Amino acid sequence: MAHYVMVIDTRMCIGCQSCTVACRTHNELPVDMIYNPVTTVGPSGVFPNLQMVHIPLLCMHCQDTPCVDACPTGASQQRPDGIVWVDEKKCVGCKACVMACPYGARVSNHEKGTVQKCDFCMDRVDKGNIPRCVQTCHQKARIFGDLDDPESEVSKLINGEHVVCLLDELGTKPNVYYIYGLEAQNR
Repeated sequence: MAHYVMVIDTRMCIGCQSCTVACRTHNELPVDMIYNPVTTVGPSGVFPNLQMVHIPLLCMHCQDTPCVDACPTGASQQRPDGIVWVDEKKCVGCKACVMACPYGARVSNHEKGTVQKCDFCMDRVDKGNIPRCVQTCHQKARIFGDLDDPESEVSKLINGEHVVCLLDELGTKPNVYYIYGLEAQNR
């Protein structure tokens, strides 16, 4: 069984938001919903030595899932491959999962009365494709793949680069890894 993860290389991200747009289009999201915003830190420093980092955010598809544990109806689920998703047919919109998620990655759809989130485009992954945000990233800042495959690019990056997970100290074991740095490097 695969173990899907995403690596985001902030050295490559230019903050163009094409990943956000691709996600909104693929998921047909209302105007007020975003699954993967891009946060910008900076500029900082003193001219001419200014620095800016763009940090794409999304559901961390944690291995230990507080959102799934908090869901009273079983709508929040985790697949054996690690993808965390919401079964909208079971969701009653109580927002228990929203409150349990330490990453703020779940959004309430007031029109549907449900909670929604990034699901790594599992409809595409099930067909052997990559998530839309990864496909559209022209800077190649997002890399998606199977961590259990030692030859996959994500395995090589996670084992070869200094990667960090957001709020790793919470013990949720996120499946989204970040490479931080200011110098873009060719892969």
